[in-house]
Amino acid sequence: MVDDPASGLNELLDTVHRRLGETVTSPDTLRDLLEAVLVVGAGLDLDTILQRIVRAATELLGARYGALGVRAPGGGLSEFVYEGIDAATRASMGHLPEGRGLLGLLINDPRPVRIRELATHAASVGFPPDHPPMHSFLGMPIIVRGQAFGSIYLTEKRDGPEFTDEDQTILTVLAESAALAIDNARLFEQSLVRERWLTAMSSITSRLLVGGSVPETLDLLVRRTRELGSADTVTIVDTLGGTSVVSATTDPDVAVGQDVDFAELSAGAARTATLPVAGPQHVQGALVVASHSDDQEWDPDELQRLASMADLAAVALEFAHQQHQQRQLDVFADRDRIARDLHDNVIQRLFATGMSVQSVLGAAQGRTSEVLTRAVEQLDRTVREIRTTIFDLQSAQSTAPAGLRRRLLDVIGELTADVTPSVQFSGPIDTLASDSIAAHAEAVLREGLSNARRHSGATSITVTVAAGEDFTVSVADDGVGMSGTEARSGLANLGKRAEACGGRFDVDSTPGSGTTLTWRVPLG
Repeated sequence: MVDDPASGLNELLDTVHRRLGETVTSPDTLRDLLEAVLVVGAGLDLDTILQRIVRAATELLGARYGALGVRAPGGGLSEFVYEGIDAATRASMGHLPEGRGLLGLLINDPRPVRIRELATHAASVGFPPDHPPMHSFLGMPIIVRGQAFGSIYLTEKRDGPEFTDEDQTILTVLAESAALAIDNARLFEQSLVRERWLTAMSSITSRLLVGGSVPETLDLLVRRTRELGSADTVTIVDTLGGTSVVSATTDPDVAVGQDVDFAELSAGAARTATLPVAGPQHVQGALVVASHSDDQEWDPDELQRLASMADLAAVALEFAHQQHQQRQLDVFADRDRIARDLHDNVIQRLFATGMSVQSVLGAAQGRTSEVLTRAVEQLDRTVREIRTTIFDLQSAQSTAPAGLRRRLLDVIGELTADVTPSVQFSGPIDTLASDSIAAHAEAVLREGLSNARRHSGATSITVTVAAGEDFTVSVADDGVGMSGTEARSGLANLGKRAEACGGRFDVDSTPGSGTTLTWRVPLG
């Protein structure tokens, strides 16, 4: 909120009357000073105000030359406004003052300085070639909210050899009025800057809320950040996948989707701001803002605005990840539906067709018998291929062949050529199972399926693999069961594997009612 300029000026005018009542007795001088104060306080454009301050000071105090230097954050002068030097003289003088010598004294020690002869002062460093001669000098700091903003410099008193006490008092009041005008102008500029940033953030948020393209939204974000901030390049890096991948950038030498090192993004930059792009549960990436200009450090308010943009980038990246996950879920749902259709319709029809062909195979002779036999073999092969496809579709990790889930599915497809087992996975199997447990699990499943197919005469097999507190592999069939007289060498091996992992192996079998093998080991 910009302070009320009128209220501030009224207070300043009261101060002028109190402070100058004894020192300045001339009514004309008081009137001129009050007019100068009003002129300086008019308007809210900072550059215009600075020029008005210099012009008012030189005219009011009868100085041939006047200037105002704005203090740079790192020392020296960031801006220098002057009066009294014509364009031709200015062109022949070279660069403007940089804040050394007597001007630097006022920057480093912001107190009034009044000198009769410039050349005699200890801090004087002389003038550059073609600089007009200057003798008398009056300098006054401008203090804005307790901080040195800059200084007013006046030289060459027209109607006397030096500036007087009255001149110094008048310039003190004028500097105070300048500080008020500068403060109001800066507050107004800050309000305009905030408005521009809020407008940009609002447009980006609106894009996300209406479901706009995330890449286009991120591209808009980096472009607006570069335009509004003191930056040359702005880049959003996504680190959620374990690598640093560019999601959006204004850097023509960097491509979207490219793996980058953060050092590459700041190479050649005079200053870089790296702000975390943090989601609700983790850091998703970073917003890297680089500038090739070292004129000033990052302003705290500007860093806060950049942080707000980083928060928006976090929302966009989170939205992108959610979209990606939703697309994966849609794909998995389609795979599951296709797998059900293949199992419930295609395989059943193929089985029916195969059984019909087998029913007439016994009565066929010669060439017909050979053709029918090959047809049955082709149907069996087709069923096995479709069954493998079903398992692939039902596996959420089908794109990671090295995963344990995938390897177990391959074992099931290999050992159940003429029966379609029911398969159920639960828990993060690929994540929790160690390499040792995974190797045992494959052997256990292979042995369990082999027993069910070779010895039980089962028509139905159920395989369950679960990862929770324990890792469990269960193979259940509806075969003839176990009488207790069978050779148990294979089952004994499964027991040893369980013991090696600190677990147990159980066999639950009733003659005529099937068998259930359960292999369970701890994951801790």
